[in-house]
Amino acid sequence: MPNSNARWGTPPSAEDIAELAETAFAAIPAPLREAVRGAAILVEDLPDDETLEALGLDHPWELTGLYRGTPLTEKSVLDVPSSPDTILLYREPILVEWVETGEDLFRLVRNVLVHEIAHHFGYSDEGIARLEGEG
Repeated sequence: MPNSNARWGTPPSAEDIAELAETAFAAIPAPLREAVRGAAILVEDLPDDETLEALGLDHPWELTGLYRGTPLTEKSVLDVPSSPDTILLYREPILVEWVETGEDLFRLVRNVLVHEIAHHFGYSDEGIARLEGEG
């Protein structure tokens, strides 16, 4: 996808971020998409105070995305699902990072989405950083 930054005349809406996430999700390999099937991908403006407190974060702009659910590595066929797995993308923190870094918005949304999908597969933040060559 070409650089998508030029198309924005106003701050992208939650619907715009969701559209980018859907495009990014459609582009990941089919086996990964299939493994995440059933997980909801939602866009919210900011994480709530309860989420920030649970993660030990002081400011909502510190969190661009969150995986809520039971990682595949911890699931059992005997488990009774309590709620669907959810991948949350937080619009305002994503936009802050976009402005601060100048990163292409589509790539940024894709990276946040892939990061949260990795949590679905049981990867920790440290494990994801190692895979990305950052740690």
